[in-house]
Amino acid sequence: MSEDYVLELEHIRKEYPGVVALKDVTLQLRRGEVLGLIGENGAGKSTLIKCCSGAVIPTSGKIRINGKEFDRMTPQLAAENGIAIIYQEFNNVGELSAAENLFLGRPIRKGITIDRKAMEAEAAKAFEQLRIKINPKELVKNLSVGYQQMIEIAKAIQQNAQVLIMDEPSAPLTTNEVESMFAVVELLREKGVSIIYISHRLEEIFRLSDRIEVIRDGEYVKTLITDKATVNELITLMVGREMTQKYPPRKPCIKDEVVLELKNVTGNGDKDISLKLHAGEVLGLGGLVGAGRTELAEMLFGSKPKESGQIIFYGKEINPRSPREAIDLGIALVPEDRKRHGALLTNSIKNNINMPIYERISKASVIDSKTEHKNAEKYRSDIQIKCPSVHQLVKNLSGGNQQKVILGKWLAADSKMIIFDEPTRGIDVGAKYEIYKLINDLVESGRSILMISSEMEELIGMSDRIIVLAEGEMTGELQKEEFNSDTIMSYASGVIDMKEAMK
Repeated sequence: MSEDYVLELEHIRKEYPGVVALKDVTLQLRRGEVLGLIGENGAGKSTLIKCCSGAVIPTSGKIRINGKEFDRMTPQLAAENGIAIIYQEFNNVGELSAAENLFLGRPIRKGITIDRKAMEAEAAKAFEQLRIKINPKELVKNLSVGYQQMIEIAKAIQQNAQVLIMDEPSAPLTTNEVESMFAVVELLREKGVSIIYISHRLEEIFRLSDRIEVIRDGEYVKTLITDKATVNELITLMVGREMTQKYPPRKPCIKDEVVLELKNVTGNGDKDISLKLHAGEVLGLGGLVGAGRTELAEMLFGSKPKESGQIIFYGKEINPRSPREAIDLGIALVPEDRKRHGALLTNSIKNNINMPIYERISKASVIDSKTEHKNAEKYRSDIQIKCPSVHQLVKNLSGGNQQKVILGKWLAADSKMIIFDEPTRGIDVGAKYEIYKLINDLVESGRSILMISSEMEELIGMSDRIIVLAEGEMTGELQKEEFNSDTIMSYASGVIDMKEAMK
């Protein structure tokens, strides 16, 4: 063991009944470095880091921390040896203050009473060291997601973490919060903390890491020096094949038929929205966070009411007052937060796919189990959901396959128009390509897509036409030949207003 390594994982293997999650993974982390860990969804990244924290016990392999060897780890051993993980789902308690969360489970006491003043003073020092401005007395539920993440990082550092593992840390953050998080990562590296940074966003990996380790299908592939690596090289290593295109080609399939028309629609924070969506079209909806894109989707899906204006669907005015009404009309929503709003994670693939149509496949409240199974198998095959069987729980699937399950239920419901809200958020590059192919298949079959995306490249690469919103108002509309990231950003920031430009 070299003294340069603070953490070593050697030939880690993890077997579950019928599944080998990790076959043979080796990882070495140097002192004071940022190691990027990448791989497709389902490659085994989360299982590997859980072996470090003691949340998962490897079937075989060795773990070394500062030269000390362990066959297995426990959460207590991991903490005692300076291993801390910042998961995507934080462990903060909303009803407690920032200081109380920082000392959760280990409060400072004065005699038998908790010394809140001492905790607040120590919390203020910890936040100051990370150069973040958080009031130690503020309830965590009142803080932004970015600040909640900083509390988790401060907690780890205060417990003398030598190794900080960050699992998709930028996924829930706004652009400004991401920049603040990057600054903290750089600061921690300067202080000698070793970091394993897991992200599907390759631009972040290139910006922050010193070396990059790639794993695929539960196996170690290669470790590269970041400065000498290329994006195409990493993608090829991740997916096991060369990808010459980010966006699959699509046949021209837009028809004259107007599927959806909005006339001066106002409500849920949006004002005076007018647009048309044609059969076989992908209409992109661009804008900054808070522009009103998701709010518009909520009105169309019936989860939030409109105040005025007209929604016309296939030539008839509609006013969906609930998601059930929208589903019955043929409108579907693949939401931004698939784990909370898109799928029933603790249910099977079969249950999820059939969820919108159980009434249709039941007689006298008894489900036709043959039809139920046949439907699930059909869409599992049609959209290539990777799973051992349709009885697999959705929570055990990768992000890309969870997205496919949500899409499968809307195909089973025979939806004519599908709203995708951030369709590839949290999904790796290989799975993104599969989702893009599915979107192409949908419009080529005559369906219509309204696609909300904060990724400029995705918005431009997948849309036939782009509508831009800013502060709840429609500020721009661009045809394919007019697509330009600078113009879109100008509309999104309100620098250019379509109504003014047309005068």
